[in-house]
Amino acid sequence: MSDAPVVVDNLGTVDYLSTWDKQAALARQRADGQIEDTVLLLEHPPTYTAGKRTQPEDLPTNGLPVVDVDRGGRITWHGPGQLVAYPIIKLDDPIDVVDYVRRIEEAVLATCRDIGLDNVGRVPGRSGVWLPAGLRRGELVPARKVAAVGIRVTRGVTMHGVALNCDNTLEYYDHIVPCGLADTGVTTLSEELGREVSVPDVTETFTGHLLAALDGSLEMSDDDVPEELAHGALTS
Repeated sequence: MSDAPVVVDNLGTVDYLSTWDKQAALARQRADGQIEDTVLLLEHPPTYTAGKRTQPEDLPTNGLPVVDVDRGGRITWHGPGQLVAYPIIKLDDPIDVVDYVRRIEEAVLATCRDIGLDNVGRVPGRSGVWLPAGLRRGELVPARKVAAVGIRVTRGVTMHGVALNCDNTLEYYDHIVPCGLADTGVTTLSEELGREVSVPDVTETFTGHLLAALDGSLEMSDDDVPEELAHGALTS
């Protein structure tokens, strides 16, 4: 809604629950016109979070606790090595949630391409940023997600956002059904590129693309993962 500059606040590593409270407070202030649009950038300690559509079979098998949250989607994991962005943005009327999610995804797509990961795209009907099933350094790998998106809009203001896997461990994903999708995998920028890509390596690039996506200056792409490569392992 606003054309004022977006405030970017890099919080470093912060726990999930206190940051959720901070988001909620900022969202109330933004809805009341007390602050400008804000983006929180951060990392979390290892934390499972379950969105409103999480099913019992999605939950972790390793006995670790789960935070039930008010965003859409199902279960996911946050942790060190993952760049998390929580935009607190007042959307213009009429509110178009799909357009907003596509803008968040586009910022990730542009970031991936800038660092040399080109075969990224969207999967129709599934949020986030994906890579198709195929060969990776001679190994057959399934369709897999490198960034997850989950949002909530209250009084026209967004909360939650996007998590981009940089060089985090994938061990915690082995104990859940990530995003409720049993036929796909999860990956990181480092895993895909075969070199270390840390959160600081991509933060500035991602932030620039995110701000451009929000103000409409980042061109939207139509790069979808082909249907036959989007829903599991490559079979032929």
